[in-house]
Amino acid sequence: MFLAKSSRAAHRPSKRLFALVALSLSLALAASLFFTVSVQAARPKSSSLVGPKAYYLALGDSLAFGYQPNLDFSHGYPQQWYSNDLSKHHVKSYTNYGCNGETSYTFINGGCPYDYLLHNYYFGSQLNAALSFIHAHARNVSPVSLDIGANDLLPDINPSTCAISDSWSTDLANLDTRLTGTILPDLTAALTVNGTRTGDLVMMNYYDPYQNICPNSLTYVQTLNQHLASDAAEFNVPISDVYTAFGGSATPNPNICADTWMCSSYQNIHATTTGYGVIANAFASTTGY
Repeated sequence: MFLAKSSRAAHRPSKRLFALVALSLSLALAASLFFTVSVQAARPKSSSLVGPKAYYLALGDSLAFGYQPNLDFSHGYPQQWYSNDLSKHHVKSYTNYGCNGETSYTFINGGCPYDYLLHNYYFGSQLNAALSFIHAHARNVSPVSLDIGANDLLPDINPSTCAISDSWSTDLANLDTRLTGTILPDLTAALTVNGTRTGDLVMMNYYDPYQNICPNSLTYVQTLNQHLASDAAEFNVPISDVYTAFGGSATPNPNICADTWMCSSYQNIHATTTGYGVIANAFASTTGY
């Protein structure tokens, strides 16, 4: 969640070691979390999609990166979607710019807290790196996957008390503004040549790993992802329904134990290898590749 680019971590081994330890201890409180929408996005007609091309580009936060608390970073959903599906449809190259802890703000402006631990290194913001990549391989990048927004709202949820911060509405509005004002228009413009879309941008909604311990979180998660779906629809960007694939809104949801690390000793919100496979299948189902 590669093109042969060097990672900053490769040049800073001591910092990489620190990052591995720090991630395993703290990323449950600092990465792309939890949720997902209960409103299922309609699968787009195949005619509305361009289809796979030579390059696949994965963008986002720790889910795109493929973080797992056991330090297995090689089985995220982009890796699995590429190896199990896209590589069989003439996609020759896979690049992953996903950064642990990325918010919509840092996606645009730079400053991702774990930018020294990347699968594929780049300078500056993830958005600028993505735009440069797309322009450098004009007409040959498709699909581009994106998950973003979870970390914008992570500080507003207290899984110990199940309380939701008063900042939720403001943070959600800021996410909408960044998605519709910068992220989505810039990415879709880069994937458009002479008025014609040359590549597919596909987003995802989120599962809710807290739903079994904080059932009240579902309402907020659904609201978040309704906003993601609405924002994406403005730019004709399909949403992969990961929420339903993870078991939907039933509580208790038995899929949470298999698809996330919440029931393990780590008690971590991120997907397991199995869960990342579920996300990869959701992307494949949405695109119909």
